[in-house]
Amino acid sequence: MEVKLDKRYPLEVSIDQAWAVLSDVRAVAACMPGAAITEQIDDTHYKGSVKSKVGPATMSFGGDIEVLGLDAGAKTLQMLGKGADKAGSSASMNLSASLQAGETSGSSVLVGQATIIVSGKLAQFGSRLLVPVSEMMLTQFADNFRAAAAAVPDASTAAAGAAPAAPVAPLPVKEINALAMAWALVKGWFAGLFGKRSA
Repeated sequence: MEVKLDKRYPLEVSIDQAWAVLSDVRAVAACMPGAAITEQIDDTHYKGSVKSKVGPATMSFGGDIEVLGLDAGAKTLQMLGKGADKAGSSASMNLSASLQAGETSGSSVLVGQATIIVSGKLAQFGSRLLVPVSEMMLTQFADNFRAAAAAVPDASTAAAGAAPAAPVAPLPVKEINALAMAWALVKGWFAGLFGKRSA
């Protein structure tokens, strides 16, 4: 099953602050709820994991991340992530992200297009339920991205000969908000149920 998302997230940080995060693959992964890079293979290949806790149960996906493109001039990143769990579910996400200047010098816009493909038990939910869950995860990602970018010193403060900005500090790993995801699934199920009755 395939889900495509196209999102824009306004940021109250300069485009340079946002790029400091987007150009750091580890920082980008840390912004995704429950995700972490566990090993760097080379300049473009990494191993990682995604964890989600639902009550006492914890779901864990292990996988690979490949950086397909990183363009400082265009402020773009393209990456591919693939993973699977022990129960036989698998997922992949091809993500293209770019930054655009905002309305003021202290603002910018994070633009992202994602193609998500799932199989196994995950695919049984159907697109009506997977879309809101995927959107919720990307919203949490954007919130974490804003926080990480806001922590980057603004380039204008370094213009007067100050020391260069330190590497982006990783955010603490946050597990996916399983309760909110479950609520999204319930709402999607009811919407589908009543949608069929009214058809």
